[in-house]
Amino acid sequence: VLQDGPPLPCRFLPSNWFNNGTGDGFLPLSIKITIVVVYSIVCIVGLVGNCSVMYVIVRFTKMKTATNIYIFNLALADTLCLMTLPFQGTDTFLGFWPFGNVLCKIAISIDYYNMFTSTFTLTMMSVDRYIAICHPIKALDIRTPHKAKVVNVCIWALASVFGIPAMVMGSAENENNEIDCLIKLPSPVDYWDPVFGICVFLFSFMIPVLIITICYSLMIRRLKNVRVLSGSKEKDRNLRRITRMVLVVVAVFIICWTPIQIFVLVQCLGAKAESELELAISCFCTALGYANSSLNPVLYAFLDENFKACFKKFCFPTAFRTELQMSNRMCSIAKDVAYACKNSEGTNNPA
Repeated sequence: VLQDGPPLPCRFLPSNWFNNGTGDGFLPLSIKITIVVVYSIVCIVGLVGNCSVMYVIVRFTKMKTATNIYIFNLALADTLCLMTLPFQGTDTFLGFWPFGNVLCKIAISIDYYNMFTSTFTLTMMSVDRYIAICHPIKALDIRTPHKAKVVNVCIWALASVFGIPAMVMGSAENENNEIDCLIKLPSPVDYWDPVFGICVFLFSFMIPVLIITICYSLMIRRLKNVRVLSGSKEKDRNLRRITRMVLVVVAVFIICWTPIQIFVLVQCLGAKAESELELAISCFCTALGYANSSLNPVLYAFLDENFKACFKKFCFPTAFRTELQMSNRMCSIAKDVAYACKNSEGTNNPA
């Protein structure tokens, strides 16, 4: 008979989804070290990148657009989640949770908040793009920074439906003489396991992805049928550029989170991790989900010219000032030459 064992160090897995006695402590040392290294890189790159994103949005007035307000929310959720990775990396390496019950509850709650705020924010970004492309007149009233901030507050409130219960049910439990940080579901566990897992899968992944797919399908049809969206070629280029950036961010999110979401769904429907290989695959799928939090700032830097310019100004202020001075000097010289030519023509012309 299989005995209940330690869970995978993925915070949203209830306690008995891995019940064959194979836990973190049974992973080979090489896999543990690899996971810890990946977590460390993701944590450092992600914290620097997301903090930079939040700074440039707050610092530069031109960055305070509706889309960027949503991006700020995404960066905030990612930053909070990345701050838990050192604890989770330690948990994976040691094979048990050494940080006590309070930090366990906080880590689990942050994981759930990140999972739901990220998907809800990306969904709202897609809806925002749909309104901008398909209803440009209404967008003037709907798509304002203030309303985007209100939506962000609502997103966090909605995420609390799962985040607060996760904190309440989160617990550092003694499993097989080891302390593990896990979600302790109420009895009967055999009933609540699939119910909880399916609810998480539907509301944090399946339904948002469905809404995003519908929004982008309608946008693509609109973009194919209409050559000029706003009456200005420059505005149209900007609309298409931002839409493309949001689409790439959403696509990367889906790619990163699909493996662990499917794995968790299969687990909650009754399948169990029966080998070290399956457990290792689960760990790397989890790491891929966390890696998404560090990829977003890189995507903004490559895909959005405004972010690229602001990052450059933030990282290389001296070089930016020199470039600006050179640009102003060239403009001044061009004006002087044009003025001189105009005066010369005026002098040479007969009265």
